[in-house]
Amino acid sequence: MKIFKKIAKFFSEVKSELEKVAWSTPQEVKGATVVVIAMTALLALYIGIVDLALSRFLSWVLSQ
Repeated sequence: MKIFKKIAKFFSEVKSELEKVAWSTPQEVKGATVVVIAMTALLALYIGIVDLALSRFLSWVLSQ
């Protein structure tokens, strides 16, 4: 029975801690999501351009 008391205490403490959390507003979540998507797209574009440039450079070097 001691294990059930520990489990109950654990969930009680989890609930108590979750009540202390400062949850983001839906507007903040939407803003952060837009930033993450935009930065991911920019990084993908940058990596794609660098990859293309290095591939062409390597092809040019190997064809010499």
